[in-house]
Amino acid sequence: MALRREPTARQMRLAVELRRLRDAAGLTAREAAALLGVSSAQISQIESGLTGVSEKRLRRLAAHYVCTDEVFIDALVAVATDRTRGWWEEYRGALPTPFLDLAELEHHATFLREVQFLYIPGPLQTEDYARAVFSFRVPELPGEELELRVRHRMQRKLTLEDTPYEAVIHEAALRINVSDRSVSRAQLSSLVELSEADHITVRVIPFALEGFAGAASAMVHAGGAVPELDTVVRDAPHSTAFIDAEAQLGAFRTLFRKVESVSLDAERSRDFIYELTKEL
Repeated sequence: MALRREPTARQMRLAVELRRLRDAAGLTAREAAALLGVSSAQISQIESGLTGVSEKRLRRLAAHYVCTDEVFIDALVAVATDRTRGWWEEYRGALPTPFLDLAELEHHATFLREVQFLYIPGPLQTEDYARAVFSFRVPELPGEELELRVRHRMQRKLTLEDTPYEAVIHEAALRINVSDRSVSRAQLSSLVELSEADHITVRVIPFALEGFAGAASAMVHAGGAVPELDTVVRDAPHSTAFIDAEAQLGAFRTLFRKVESVSLDAERSRDFIYELTKEL
């Protein structure tokens, strides 16, 4: 089997989980390889995402690692045997890899939760709003790449057609005019319309809220087939971080609940956004 040149975040997640299972079993790569009758190099390639693993081998590894959580094993098998070539693949080589990994993550998510303070969440952005955001980048993007990014962001909206999605947005993001007033008005009106869908919840944190110091809590929390396969995505200064360690996931689950608990409920948030549109 040819080695992958650039494993996706989903492929890397499978590799990481298999490495964690082996470590928990107290086995070395050489010992795991002997149990399968393969070379230690093959185990290393599987655990680095450079090559895939069959369902049969994965289940044998899980048995050797004394993993008895059948639901978790089935979830890993689903990842290992997935041959989906999603719409995001058309952008491979044209856009930065994190754009593709985020789209793939959202596509497979069982739910999505997002917290944003300065921008409208990507899957909720209108085309003109997204174009304004990407246009402000330094150095300036070539016109063709800018339009690719806008088109990619609009295609991410399709994820919201059937995936439960909850966004907590600070009033700052609602009030910042990334372009002119007409673009902002259209964006807020679109938010109101989207929030009326049964599977989409939009909640607002108003400026008037006292004692709120959680402005560093921006995140995307994507639900996995089982909680152990959840992922949190955070923007770093020069990259995008995909977080999957259980201790960190637990902390971000708690953080989301804290941010959610101080936000307005869905109905009051919808009214709040609607009132803002009348100010523009």
